[in-house]
Amino acid sequence: MSHDLTPEQQKLRDEVRDFADTVVAPAAYEYDTKRELPYEILAQMGDMGLFGLPFPRSHGGQGRDYVDLCLAVEQLARVDQSIAVTLEAGVGLGAMPVWRHGTEAQKDEWVPMLASGRALAAFGLTEADAGSDAGGTKTTAELVGDEWVINGTKQFITNSGTAITRLVTITAVTGMSERADGSVKKELTAILVPAGTPGFTVLPAYDKVGWHTSDTHPLLFSDVRVPAANLLGERGRGFAQFIQTLDEGRVAFAALCSGAAQGCLEEAVRYARSRNVFGQPIGSNQHIAFTLARMEARAHSARLAWLDAAQRLVAGQPFKLEASLAKLIGSEAAMANAHDAAQIFGGNGVMNENAVARHYRDSKILEIGEGTTEVQLMVIARELGFAGAPR
Repeated sequence: MSHDLTPEQQKLRDEVRDFADTVVAPAAYEYDTKRELPYEILAQMGDMGLFGLPFPRSHGGQGRDYVDLCLAVEQLARVDQSIAVTLEAGVGLGAMPVWRHGTEAQKDEWVPMLASGRALAAFGLTEADAGSDAGGTKTTAELVGDEWVINGTKQFITNSGTAITRLVTITAVTGMSERADGSVKKELTAILVPAGTPGFTVLPAYDKVGWHTSDTHPLLFSDVRVPAANLLGERGRGFAQFIQTLDEGRVAFAALCSGAAQGCLEEAVRYARSRNVFGQPIGSNQHIAFTLARMEARAHSARLAWLDAAQRLVAGQPFKLEASLAKLIGSEAAMANAHDAAQIFGGNGVMNENAVARHYRDSKILEIGEGTTEVQLMVIARELGFAGAPR
């Protein structure tokens, strides 16, 4: 496939890059230290249309596609992964499930609000014993009359407790079904839970190693009642729906990884040119120059990987393998480049006011979030036809 960008995509990339450099980057250290989400920056992103990029104009979107979303996420991630993941999760995990699986009434109610960037939605999948293993889900939803009654907990949920969070889509056990071999499996269903619903409690935020500006909370559901019409998609199809959500989300997440790898490279190149030791720039040292060359190779490979996956997604072609490859390549590139950039910066590389130090903390999450490295290896092995890879 051709990975050339259209003139419109190049313009979008350049505009977001400029916004990242002039608005997001100067504020990144302050908000990282405060551990606060900068709502005024999110509002500007909303005004730019970033939260509505892949949605049609009929629902308040920009009429663009997933490649455009990934381009925006990548450019933001160069300077601040927390801001980038707020956009990535807000669209890919928050709004996209409603757009993909919602009724027309649900789309009309929620998508314009979320596409504007003035509201956020979250995706409540992970639990203490469930995430990669969805069969471990313990949260339940019982249909009582014309209401779902929900009980359980979720953890590590991004964008779930912000001042503008309006919706969480959760997966819950709604019954049991029998397989052809006589064994029993849980029936998983997706349900929309508006913020502020009685019994729905957003617990205190986590004290994370990185992504300090990103909003992440555990959630508690105690006899939460929502209308039966809040069913998202078909009852019992929650597993298939969230697999699609995660497959698509991994593409944008891979773009975030690519941006982080690129950001580390750019910072390291700048420092290697300006930092003088023994009368010459440290970049004149062959070891530093070769390290930067390897960083460039990683960032380049990561970008090609997510572009391939995103263009396959947009073209309606199979992309599960490519999404996992992109996420694996990108997260490892970001982590390796963060390590090398911090080493090149020396003592300055562990000072939080420097972007490379924040990337060093933030990038570890990239090897865990939206499917660990091990999960990506499992998916890739399965796509290669190895039956021993767990399903």
